[in-house]
Amino acid sequence: MSSSHTVSGFDVLVLGAGPAGHKAAVQAAKVGKRVLIVDREPAAGGECVQRGTIPSKTLRESAAYLVGLRARSEAMFDLALPERTQVAGLMRRLKAVRGAHERYLTAQLDRNGITRWHGRARFLTSQRVEVQLPDRTKRIATADVVIVATGSRPRKPDNVPVDHEHVLDSDSILSLVYLPASLTVLGSGVIASEFASIFAALGVRVTMVDSSPRPLSFLDPELGSRFTSAYERTGGVFLGQSRIESVEWDGREVVTHLTGGEVVRAEKCLCAQGRIANVAGLDIAAAGIQLTARGHVAVDENLRTAAPNVYAAGDVIGPPALAATAVEQGRRAARHALGLPIHAGSELVPSGIYTIPEIASVGLDEAQASKAHGRAFVGRARYEELARAHVNGETEGLLKLVAGPDGRVLGCQVVGEGATALVHVAQMAIVGGLTVEAFVDNVFNFPTLAEAFRVAALDVVARMGERQAA
Repeated sequence: MSSSHTVSGFDVLVLGAGPAGHKAAVQAAKVGKRVLIVDREPAAGGECVQRGTIPSKTLRESAAYLVGLRARSEAMFDLALPERTQVAGLMRRLKAVRGAHERYLTAQLDRNGITRWHGRARFLTSQRVEVQLPDRTKRIATADVVIVATGSRPRKPDNVPVDHEHVLDSDSILSLVYLPASLTVLGSGVIASEFASIFAALGVRVTMVDSSPRPLSFLDPELGSRFTSAYERTGGVFLGQSRIESVEWDGREVVTHLTGGEVVRAEKCLCAQGRIANVAGLDIAAAGIQLTARGHVAVDENLRTAAPNVYAAGDVIGPPALAATAVEQGRRAARHALGLPIHAGSELVPSGIYTIPEIASVGLDEAQASKAHGRAFVGRARYEELARAHVNGETEGLLKLVAGPDGRVLGCQVVGEGATALVHVAQMAIVGGLTVEAFVDNVFNFPTLAEAFRVAALDVVARMGERQAA
């Protein structure tokens, strides 16, 4: 065999260096396995670092800062952004943030002795993968275990002509040169809601269109309602239960025709109607891997595909498509593939949605807790009850604490400033098997948003007392 087709053998081959692939590779290396990780990008991090989580959250930080400054200044300053503000100017820290994260991830791979190849992979068999390097030479890697973590790419509906200039997708939206005066967002899931709320906060006239009756329809309705109200206060419009007939660029603006006859016009349009597995060119059929009807890699409860030695993790297998979930899936896939025990508590993964305001949850919601335990008690802490929220000028939040009949903490849902950080307090309470009394009996710093746990816990205790009295 020629040198351009050198065969190298490994114990574990990971395709994709995003959150799921990176964690899977490190997990396998830590138990002494020879690991190869292959990615199309020269640096570690995958879509998360290049076009996903890191870039969008950098833009969000600028938008959130602007919203917070408006609230704190009480109209003392004119904080409207000038017309045609450059998007890059709102993401000045992106290069530094991205570089720092890439260096950290790469150092971790190197520290664990993981081999890295930069190139495009395709299956020859379930245990044999060909990788084309940037110089077009090819190498072949064999492995007993293969983990597919190649992420996802935007779904492109037939009636939405994405051209990446006027009609954009969730990958190309951040390549905008200037903030548009108006934006139509097609979809109302996590990505659509994040970008809709970010651009609305930046002063763009945003109209979100979807067939769902409300944005983020999978959420606890109380949290979803709070998000929708906050979005509409920034001038955002939501057209629910609306179906798209066609989208076209008429030479001046993007025109979206809805089946009910309504027409929405905007300078730009973002199509955010879901994502599908990024397996183009991977030739998954050669490995015996199958896709679901929604375009994701099909896996069982252990993240194993139809090919017994091939696993998949992260966005490539579909919802919830969150970076934190992908990390845990990558770890679980590697451990199951190698016959290692799955640690207790690994199912308890918090979710975070980086809309404005943030939304987070962990554990069970009220309906799930009631179904699992026969009854649930829910305590609420409204941000307007917290001194810190008034100091910050952010009083529209809500924290819900869910407890079982015995008072044990079973779940928590938060909408408002700091939600994605606050939720971890509840996560540790659930892991530790604590009751709500733990929040009542202990002292919280004042003034902090964390006091919400004590307020919510007191509410739970009161509701439990009412139940006993009845």
